[in-house]
Amino acid sequence: MSENNRKMVWAPSTAFIPARDVDKIPVLETRHLGIEFGGLKAVDNFNITIGSTEISGLIGPNGAGKTTIFNLLTKVYQPTTGTILFNGKETSGMNTVQINKAGIARTFQNIRLFSTLSVEDNVKVGLHNAMKYSAFSGILRLPRYWSTEKRMHRRAMELLEIFDMQDMARYRAGSLPYGAQRRLEILRALATGPSLLLLDEPAAGMNPAETVELMENIRKIRDTFQIAILLIEHDMKLVMGICEGIAVLNYGRIIAKGTPEEVQNNPVVIEAYLGKQKEAKA
Repeated sequence: MSENNRKMVWAPSTAFIPARDVDKIPVLETRHLGIEFGGLKAVDNFNITIGSTEISGLIGPNGAGKTTIFNLLTKVYQPTTGTILFNGKETSGMNTVQINKAGIARTFQNIRLFSTLSVEDNVKVGLHNAMKYSAFSGILRLPRYWSTEKRMHRRAMELLEIFDMQDMARYRAGSLPYGAQRRLEILRALATGPSLLLLDEPAAGMNPAETVELMENIRKIRDTFQIAILLIEHDMKLVMGICEGIAVLNYGRIIAKGTPEEVQNNPVVIEAYLGKQKEAKA
């Protein structure tokens, strides 16, 4: 993608999104989002807007509330305050299944594959959102069952090709190397047909070469499927190299937002990560 297409602009709603997305409805808007656990504010006044094809980052120290944000967006938790708009529509009252069917998919910090199933079958689990047959057709193996199974097989193989994993289709998912399991989890999420993909520490456990490949594949996913991606990541090389807009979270609140260059040079962000720098003694 050219540098011009990476340009960030202020949208009419004061949201900071890629210039290419300015004439489209943002895929995600949160307004004053918050949640309390026993009176403790885990997330407070979280406001973010993500363009329809933006690769965005959410960073912050351990315990800042990043995964809690993902849990709010996917309705694992219901917010105490605030609003979540997905493709312009409010998501209040929706549960995790409804959110996934609406078009938000995620991966997890700790890999959650069906380890005893094959690689292909793990991808097919995600495809059941779009490709269905009745229990009656399945039990009796009617033509609708077989035609759906063939379409699911073709689609699963197409998705596996994104990460060059088609030759692993029959492998047991739990037998894959760690990095391959991470990639498979991303593909299973993609199989649900999302317009927003949430990646929770996708580079965790990967070596530098795998991380570089992951960066290329994240861009490929965005460009191929024309979707938005929000990722949580501690690997700053990945974040600064791939994200267009970044929000920095600390103690449940956003302390900075901007481009990678603005965020990495922000003294408030530096303090949150490194602590206050002591003045040198004379």
